[in-house]
Amino acid sequence: MKQKKLLTLFLTVATSFSMLVACSNATFAESTGTATVTESTNTTDKKQKADENQDAAKQLLVDLTGSYQELWPVILDEKYQQIWIDDCTELVGEENAEVAYDKLASMVSGTIYGEEAVEAYKDGDGVYDCSFKEGVNKLEFDGSDSVIKGYDSEGKEIFSHTYHYVGIEEVRGLYEFKSDDADSGEFTYFCIAPDTNDTTYHIELRYGSDLEALGKYDEGDYAYWLGSGISTDYDQTMVENCIELFCKENLSE
Repeated sequence: MKQKKLLTLFLTVATSFSMLVACSNATFAESTGTATVTESTNTTDKKQKADENQDAAKQLLVDLTGSYQELWPVILDEKYQQIWIDDCTELVGEENAEVAYDKLASMVSGTIYGEEAVEAYKDGDGVYDCSFKEGVNKLEFDGSDSVIKGYDSEGKEIFSHTYHYVGIEEVRGLYEFKSDDADSGEFTYFCIAPDTNDTTYHIELRYGSDLEALGKYDEGDYAYWLGSGISTDYDQTMVENCIELFCKENLSE
């Protein structure tokens, strides 16, 4: 961008040189200075934004402190079905409520991801696998130390690493974190949505060994997968709020 501006300024100065040399030189110097100031301002703005994102990412880990289990087995439990129907009724009417509920439930109940899902959904109508993968049954965050841990169904620790912020994922605006430990395998990167118990009543995230692949949602090793969790300390209010939010996000005009 700077090179283009300078080329334009050079042509302007050259054209007017024979008529008003002194004025043209002054204009060139002034314009060049403006370009330098603009570039400096842009650099400052970018750095400020990067610092803000880093601070927000650090705060997110603090806000997530606690443990989480998979979301959908909880809120799609049969005992909450009437809550779903009631929320759907408010948005699409009683006659369409059950169909809407079935559709919403199917969207997040996929059982395959990656290349298998790409092949299965090549003609459309893809659904998401929203479970935790790599044998993880529970995730635990400790924001004070930037630690993320994972446990299997028997409570055995699968992984435990400290993480640092590395960027923002472009598709959904997820905060990207990288493990500080070598050989972290499929837990090297975590891409975490800015969701918390207090804001969206659930969390959404992806993790794996390939950051570039994690940024793609309909191709590659992590296609059609978006892990979703809810606090292991959830209560009825959190479940109701989470269901209401999901219905509004997907059924509102």
